[in-house]
Amino acid sequence: MDSFFYNINKSYEENYKMGPIGLAKLKKPIFRSLKPKFKFLGFPVNMPFGIPAGPLFNSLFVKAASAFGFSVLTYKTARSNYYPCHPLPNILYIKTKGDLRIEKNREVEVISKPGSKISITNSFGVPSQGPDIWQEDVKKALSYIKDGQLLIMAFMGTAKPNQTQQELIDDFALSAKMSKETKAKVLEVNLSCPNIGNEGLVCYNLEVTAKICKAIRHMIGNTPLILKVGYYRHKKDLEKLARIANEYGNAIAVINTIQSKILDRNGMQAIPGKNRLLSGVCGHAIKRAGIEMVSKLNKIRRDGNYKFEIVGIGGVMTPDDYFDYRKKGADLVQSATGAMWNPYLAYDIWKKETL
Repeated sequence: MDSFFYNINKSYEENYKMGPIGLAKLKKPIFRSLKPKFKFLGFPVNMPFGIPAGPLFNSLFVKAASAFGFSVLTYKTARSNYYPCHPLPNILYIKTKGDLRIEKNREVEVISKPGSKISITNSFGVPSQGPDIWQEDVKKALSYIKDGQLLIMAFMGTAKPNQTQQELIDDFALSAKMSKETKAKVLEVNLSCPNIGNEGLVCYNLEVTAKICKAIRHMIGNTPLILKVGYYRHKKDLEKLARIANEYGNAIAVINTIQSKILDRNGMQAIPGKNRLLSGVCGHAIKRAGIEMVSKLNKIRRDGNYKFEIVGIGGVMTPDDYFDYRKKGADLVQSATGAMWNPYLAYDIWKKETL
């Protein structure tokens, strides 16, 4: 079974234009007596569950996700300028030897069909339309948001050759300004994708992360801000992140994908192209890593008496996965792969939440 949200055999551009046509074949779930019984960042929501930045490329995808009952929807990460997508393949099924974590099992093998517990790699490169397109489309997406639902606008800065640190910071701030102009009620800065030199993800350079968040806060005023980050090996780094979030943000979203070497059955690079040996893995294989980060952040939050909220992401494929994250301290849970392969996931969770 392939994803109902996204045709993995077609390009990003084709999917962007078509929307999630696989959902048209499905009957929409009926939520009886649905009321916003929960809150996230002060906003009433039907359930503290939704879809993170990734699957919702434009207003067509937001409209479909809204119709299938996902309460908190994050519009795909946008940039201050047009940015192309990597060529096909963009999504491949993979198998791992147990749970995937930073410390081990970072080589995974591509398979032709998904197993019962779906894990995938996605290699898109965080494409973005130009702001002349995405700003207007976000406004259209907002028109599809129903009572008890919330749209989050995700954005990032673009790392460029020979760029100064300040130029990168300024581009993050510019993207934040453009995102705020859409009138989205909550913004999310993606600190877990763009590379800076040889240091890896922005979120792993906490000095730069603090400067970026400070610049964004200056630009957006009191608009709620989520910091989207990756997996941290060391507790001291997570503690520094918590202090940054407490000063400049309102929530931390963990985790994004875990980068791994994507190999074919012969042990060779599976995704052709320069700089595509490493690619993000998501789905079932990263649940343990996501749960671990939420649990650690929740303890740091309690010990520090911090006020930020926690968004748990990673390997949420079933209602039980959702409740596991909630028990560990997630104020909101989001699912990308799980929602893409099971559009009824929000409905399945709602039935258990209302028991």
